[in-house]
Amino acid sequence: MKARPLFQYTSVFDAYAKQLNYEKYFCPTCHKRMVLVISQNKTAFFKHLAHYDNNALGEKEEHHTSKLMLKAAFTALGFPAQTEIPLAAGQLRADVLVSEKLAIEVQCAPLSRQEFQHRHRLYQQINVLDLWIVGRRHYLGKKLKQTQLIFFRENSLWQQYYVEVEPARHLLRLKYNIKQEPLTRRLRYQTAFFSLDEIGMKRFWQFKPKIKKYDLNPQMQQRYLEKQIKQKSKFGLMIAEQLYQRHLTIDDLPVAVFSTWREPGEADAVSTYLKNRQEKTNHGLD
Repeated sequence: MKARPLFQYTSVFDAYAKQLNYEKYFCPTCHKRMVLVISQNKTAFFKHLAHYDNNALGEKEEHHTSKLMLKAAFTALGFPAQTEIPLAAGQLRADVLVSEKLAIEVQCAPLSRQEFQHRHRLYQQINVLDLWIVGRRHYLGKKLKQTQLIFFRENSLWQQYYVEVEPARHLLRLKYNIKQEPLTRRLRYQTAFFSLDEIGMKRFWQFKPKIKKYDLNPQMQQRYLEKQIKQKSKFGLMIAEQLYQRHLTIDDLPVAVFSTWREPGEADAVSTYLKNRQEKTNHGLD
């Protein structure tokens, strides 16, 4: 899903940059890591953050701690960041409202596509950019899950990208230049890490990476298709039926369908090719 570019805020970050939360703080009693929580209206205070590991962190605590750290980072940059702010006549509640034009949603629990679309549309209606950052449940692995598709975004510098938060390690993880293999659920992407403080947040907004071109083995993609058809999987049966209806075999397919990366969640390359071929035939172009 395309969204307004994050980079329009870069000059604002330059103007407000401070180092209030840049140093690492430790408790004088237990020597555990702490974070400086900075508020616009209350006295600043420290909070323990390193008494757990990331796997032991429950979703509620993961969500709460992530919001707290993001708010602290943005407040240190000079923004009037607040948490749990009602918007759209009470229909929305922003996890972190950074400014009147930027909100952050930290999603650690399950979320349906319908609920996501409802909240995203509300943000659009009030002209607020909603940046979605996911917790451990939704981390992107080597294979795509359908439930992850709602969190993908796209811009010209990062291509398809995905943002994860890991509060126990005090970092944001950006996965960008995300591509999916022609036929499988397997993904390729590049990764960058940013500290969960104002310096890391500024680097995140200004990040301009070098985009790699990924190698792809067409023979492996063809063998995958042959295996799916032989095993009569749901995908294999679907492709086999389409080939049969068009009086084609796997050997009749062009190499391009096995050698072209697709965007995450796009239809598989063989189905797309066969559909386009059929449309040309219907219009007398083939």
